[in-house]
Amino acid sequence: MRSDAPIAGDPWPHDMSITVEDQPHALMELLWIREAYGLRPRGEDLPPLLLDSPRPARGASAGVGAREQWEQEWPAIWRAAVAHAGRDSDPRLFDELRATPDGSTRRADLLRQIGGPDWRESFGGDALDDDSYREWVERLSDALPTAMPRRLEEQPERRDLSALIPAWRAGLTKIVTIPCIGEFTLRVGENALLTTARTRENSDSYRRALGSFI
Repeated sequence: MRSDAPIAGDPWPHDMSITVEDQPHALMELLWIREAYGLRPRGEDLPPLLLDSPRPARGASAGVGAREQWEQEWPAIWRAAVAHAGRDSDPRLFDELRATPDGSTRRADLLRQIGGPDWRESFGGDALDDDSYREWVERLSDALPTAMPRRLEEQPERRDLSALIPAWRAGLTKIVTIPCIGEFTLRVGENALLTTARTRENSDSYRRALGSFI
């Protein structure tokens, strides 16, 4: 939300714009793959397990060699996808995409720039062609509307505005949330925070997350 001029009685700075991305597609795919295929990647900055665990993928017990490679590559793909998710969208890319012919090399390049690094780019989409993934995505989509506050003042950013404003002044423009358990916060680049949905839902943990950006 943003206004060209201050609004009387509104504590939200009129020039403050914050984007909240609550279902980043590439990250959701990676989180599902990690659990549905029983991967155990290593890394200090990796996210906790999913709040809603998917059932195992049909190929989870096969292809041990492939899964070992996936496990080794997963952290690098994750970090690249997180870095992309944290960037503010460039509207010029979308404008150019609309004017670019279907099937052209330039269109494919623009789609890669907009979508960013993901699992499919490295290993193709076969691992995601699974009923477990479709069921899991459907459950998340069904749960999202009921999890959202109904009133504007109950939105986490409004609720914790006093903590958000200093973070915004320090450069925060985007908040990316993932459906994982517990409290987890990671600064992404110069402008973004990655948190769990639970971190954002709770005022105390969200204030800590916002405070970590300053």
